[in-house]
Amino acid sequence: MDGMSGPYVIRGSVSLPEAELMWRFSRSSGPGGQHVNTSDSQVELRFDLAGTQALPEVWKQRALERLASRLVDGVLTVRSSEHRSQWRNRETAAVRLAALLAEATAPPPKPRTPTRIPRGINERRLREKKQRSETKRGRAGQGWT
Repeated sequence: MDGMSGPYVIRGSVSLPEAELMWRFSRSSGPGGQHVNTSDSQVELRFDLAGTQALPEVWKQRALERLASRLVDGVLTVRSSEHRSQWRNRETAAVRLAALLAEATAPPPKPRTPTRIPRGINERRLREKKQRSETKRGRAGQGWT
């Protein structure tokens, strides 16, 4: 890929290996001009997630689990056709793939530790509630005629 701005870093020192990326080009759909029927500007980037050796095993399992709905036989596919040039679509697809893998391989969030509500806050809430109910009861209009 001469002229490309790779390697595409996923996280830390782990990046997408160029040898494992499979590119396919086709004609973009939608309106165009004289150029549209002759150029293959849509890009399809495929990455064999199940068979890669570039990712640590823990990351790979995490990504396979999280991206299960997007995988076909362990292969992750990303398409890009928003730009008119193939080169920009290649860049977009590769960046999108790297971002997708970075999100899928991120460690799970730390579990939330439940905390108790301080007694003072609870008492104040109940006191204000009682006060509000007294105010509303006072508006009931007994004896107004």
